[in-house]
Amino acid sequence: MKNLVCFLEEPSTKEMLYGVLPRLLPGYGSTWRYIPIVFEGKQDLEGQLVRKLRGWRMPDSVFLIMRDQDSANWRDVEKRLCALCREAHKPEALVRVACHELESFYFGDLSAVERGLNIRNIESQRNRERYRVPDDLVNPKDELARLTKGGYQEIAGSRSIAPLLSLENNTSHSFNTLLSGVRRILGVNRTK
Repeated sequence: MKNLVCFLEEPSTKEMLYGVLPRLLPGYGSTWRYIPIVFEGKQDLEGQLVRKLRGWRMPDSVFLIMRDQDSANWRDVEKRLCALCREAHKPEALVRVACHELESFYFGDLSAVERGLNIRNIESQRNRERYRVPDDLVNPKDELARLTKGGYQEIAGSRSIAPLLSLENNTSHSFNTLLSGVRRILGVNRTK
């Protein structure tokens, strides 16, 4: 059994992955398992990453390191995280950056937001110019809270939206890059 060990910036990312991974990858629980390690923000993640990676002793483990871009340049964030993985002697770890925040994944499928939060007329917003390229939204968390009139809360929202996210038709490039990377490191071919 392979272990997908995920070093994550925040609890909402853990919940999003719980909702997505079992649908993305066949054999959840029998051929692979999800082990989330949640940090208290990006500084905590980056501060402890080398030590945690070096100290990992469970065989058959592959690693995903994920954090939000926030206001930084995503390439700089990715380079810094990759350098930390090399320092920890785990250069094969998959590094993914949500552009700009995890909530851009949800803007990539507003139908899932509407159904998950049970709020009407959210999906119709997908054709608005500002939402067409979700990864360009500078503050998607705030934007989603505004769009849902406060109905979106990070952890509860991730729990209810993620199981409904389309794995094939999401318009967030960073979400699709995450999915393809996870499939690759676990050796899973795309079947749909």
